[in-house]
Amino acid sequence: MNIAAQTLTAPDLAAVKSKQHATWSSGDYSSVGTTIQIVGETLAESMDLRPDMRVLDVAAGNGNATLAAARRFCNVVSTDYVSSLLRAGMARAEAERLTVAFREADAEDLPFEANSFDAVMSTFGAMFTANQDAAAQELARVCRAGGKIGMANWTPDGFIGTVFKTIGQFVPPPAGVRAPLEWGTETRLEELFGNSARDIKVTRRTFTFRFRSPQFWIEHWSNVYGPMHKAFLAVGDDAPALEAELIARAKEASLDDTAMIVPATYAEVIVHRA
Repeated sequence: MNIAAQTLTAPDLAAVKSKQHATWSSGDYSSVGTTIQIVGETLAESMDLRPDMRVLDVAAGNGNATLAAARRFCNVVSTDYVSSLLRAGMARAEAERLTVAFREADAEDLPFEANSFDAVMSTFGAMFTANQDAAAQELARVCRAGGKIGMANWTPDGFIGTVFKTIGQFVPPPAGVRAPLEWGTETRLEELFGNSARDIKVTRRTFTFRFRSPQFWIEHWSNVYGPMHKAFLAVGDDAPALEAELIARAKEASLDDTAMIVPATYAEVIVHRA
């Protein structure tokens, strides 16, 4: 294929980003984010965060990793490109009397100087950027040499991976854009951070979702979780079929027949900057 043809088929990343912004601005992700707070706490422990460290939380949502770092007396800057999520994180920090700086920022173009932070974190956030290479380069750029980049990323073979694949059967992802779930694989992480890392440690961990039932989960997440909310709006008359498929996947994964108790695998990533 010649260069002209390749240009024609290249994805419009600006358009993809705009659509993603609308997706994450929809629903009420904060009601999802608060249920997975333990992931931020676990990541903070794995990164061995110390008091007075300069910490940046990228694509912070409503602040899971932000709060975890602040509870350890770090100097934290919390960023996201969805202002409503930042406000939710701010309310949580104020309620706990934690000192945090909040700033609206794009993970692909962070407004900070190089080597500004001792540690950079992102829990289920930066993995959803449209331009993965740009996001990884920014995470590495603002982290000082010898510092750490810590992430929690859903894996392709885990429950959330199954959810996104099921949705993708009804609402195809944008052509030419790398799948967010690749951030949960060692191969892709090496591609993204290999040139800037002294070491990359990937640990498979599990977060267990707990809902009254698969039907309750669908009713809740279809209203509050942006990607699912937008998917149900997009499929129109196929909504019952999408719901049935998601419920079937939840029942298959559940450890309990009377409730929905589903382990979801994620990759905990610690990148030691060179």
